[in-house]
Amino acid sequence: MSTTPPGTAIHAHALTRSFGAVHAVRGISIDIARGEIVGPDGAGKTTIMRMLAGVLRPDSGEIRLEDIDVVAAPERAKAALSYMPQRFGLYEDLSVAENISFYGELFGVPRKTQRTRSDQLLEAAGLVSFRQRLAGQLSGGMKQKLGLVCALIHTPRVLLLDEPTTGVDPVSRRDFWEILYNLRESGVTIVLSTAYMDEAERCSRLALLHAGEIRQCDTPARLKQVMPGALLAIAAPDPRAVHDALVDTPGVLGVLLMGDRVHVRVDDAARRTPELIVRLAGKTIEHATIAPVEPGIEDVFVALVGSGSAA
Repeated sequence: MSTTPPGTAIHAHALTRSFGAVHAVRGISIDIARGEIVGPDGAGKTTIMRMLAGVLRPDSGEIRLEDIDVVAAPERAKAALSYMPQRFGLYEDLSVAENISFYGELFGVPRKTQRTRSDQLLEAAGLVSFRQRLAGQLSGGMKQKLGLVCALIHTPRVLLLDEPTTGVDPVSRRDFWEILYNLRESGVTIVLSTAYMDEAERCSRLALLHAGEIRQCDTPARLKQVMPGALLAIAAPDPRAVHDALVDTPGVLGVLLMGDRVHVRVDDAARRTPELIVRLAGKTIEHATIAPVEPGIEDVFVALVGSGSAA
């Protein structure tokens, strides 16, 4: 049994988990520092979250939350962490205050502490005026913020969030992230998965998962640096025609539709730019402009773990 490295909130080593013939997690190892936000995205993320939370036993490997062996003592670990799954268990026929009280009792938080902590969290979440509203009458964004308040009522050291903002409106997503940043400043370690690439950009570190394996794990800035090739942005009246014209072109490593533009990853920007202009002209695609562009996380993800010609 290894020990948790100094300054590490969660230490996971060689985790595996299969469901019949499906290998959901394949030898995952990662150390997560205190107060750090990490955003895993891709196949196997929910399984990893559930193992870190102690609600799913790995087939092999170890997990330590600071001084706690999560696999051997999951109940002890639950007092130090909080897990908010994709469908958080709010009771829609209870009020906001009653839901918070229920989770406070569940975690054994003293009543006086509950009241103080509840007031603080409701203020931070902008839910003070909704204290007596039934949870079932809240908007999607408010429900997610209430779920976060309930998850934080016992002051966990580690917060596990599985796609917490999926289906949430942009304003509520912004508010949600403001709460997360404040939590990080107070020393809470946050592990989250997200389907939104703009959220991935906000993480301290980002783990890119594919087929149950971590392909890359680093800061967003460093991940962009290791992306193979150079990125060009092509603007044209018909982006789909540009995409179809450049797939399987020599020197083109990947083509990705990005709204009204096409991101094209090439092996050599200086050499390939004039070649691409000629090819587009030969496909009767006019008025196309080509310019170098800094890659985003979506470009990195597709380059490192996805299909090179993703649409």
